[in-house]
Amino acid sequence: MQKQHALDDALAKEFASDALAPRDRALARLIAGTVLRQAGELKAVLSGYLEKPPPEPSGNLWPILLAGAAQLLYLNTPPHAAVGLAVEQSRHDPRARRYDRLINAVLRRVSREGLSALQGLDAARLNVPAWLFERWSKTYGDADARRIASASLCEAPLDLSVKSDPGLWAARFGGTVLPTGSVRLAAGGRIEDLPGYAEGAWWVQDAGAAIPARLLGDVAGRSVADLCAAPGGKTAELAAAGADVTAVELSAERLGRLRGNLERLHLAAELVVADAAGWAPGKVFDAVLLDAPCTATGTIRRHPDILHLKRPEDVATLAALQSRLLDNAARLVKPGGMLVYCTCSLEPEEGPEQIARLLANNPGFSRLPIAPGECGILPDWITSDGDLRTLPFHLPHAQKELSGIDGFYAARLSRRA
Repeated sequence: MQKQHALDDALAKEFASDALAPRDRALARLIAGTVLRQAGELKAVLSGYLEKPPPEPSGNLWPILLAGAAQLLYLNTPPHAAVGLAVEQSRHDPRARRYDRLINAVLRRVSREGLSALQGLDAARLNVPAWLFERWSKTYGDADARRIASASLCEAPLDLSVKSDPGLWAARFGGTVLPTGSVRLAAGGRIEDLPGYAEGAWWVQDAGAAIPARLLGDVAGRSVADLCAAPGGKTAELAAAGADVTAVELSAERLGRLRGNLERLHLAAELVVADAAGWAPGKVFDAVLLDAPCTATGTIRRHPDILHLKRPEDVATLAALQSRLLDNAARLVKPGGMLVYCTCSLEPEEGPEQIARLLANNPGFSRLPIAPGECGILPDWITSDGDLRTLPFHLPHAQKELSGIDGFYAARLSRRA
């Protein structure tokens, strides 16, 4: 079985070995992301124009067809360009080159008839794995499961956390300030080319991901442990707010990238390579923030590879890890201190069920409910228990490319003094 890789890792490896211009890299990423989001619909359309499945081995025939169809049906690529590129790609593949006429014929039919063929297809059920859609339906109801799926299949906008004056930066970017304080603009182009990047005035962070650190309130001068800290958006928030931050990350490589981000932002934190599930620094903290590893099913907008990489058994495996991490995080909180637990998963085992277990086993902790309006949080983002639950279809906008938010769960707890 071929080893699978996250999209970002696969592209980074591929781009490291070629001389593609930034514009071409962006296009390659866009095509790959579109194929991953719409794979079910693309396969359904293409299969209608194939008398039988492509024989094996046929090299990259199927990926070439998917990429060509994605350009024709979703990216408004001129037919001659999309078809020509696909045929050219096949000729560089020893196993696919004998199918160049098939590729040409099928994609020309897609260009003429494909949009009509899309009509009536059930995008939510075709593009989202059945096990995942059924989970969402059980947890949120069928109607909201479809809304989650629809929002998850759209490319996310670009959200920025700024050090100060969000209104000023929104005006400079031609963007808007969200209720939570994040600055939002349409995705596209190199972030390194945006004003303020080199000066370290802001960092990229989804609006949903920016909320949990803010739930700790005024952290100026307080000691805060940020567990599972990479890539560092929450560490940056805490440091920018004046906290004395200790950022803990298992991967030295990921911690190195976090260090680089902090250096660009002119922010400081103590960085520790350690397993947060067993980390014992010999002291406790005023506050602990745990953003636990999870299935990340709330972030499909940004990471469509999740649709293809995750398996049903991953939920239980990660929930077991989260329990160990959360138990240790609780041990690191000072009496009278605060603990915020969060994940970017939509699955209850990775969110509210973790908090219910912790509270049942630790009577010294109690929930600090989140109030509507706090940190810009809207009323329908708060659960009946007073926790945060954002869903991908929250924050709708008239412009589709400016809609949505990553699905996050967060609970805030206090330890009795």
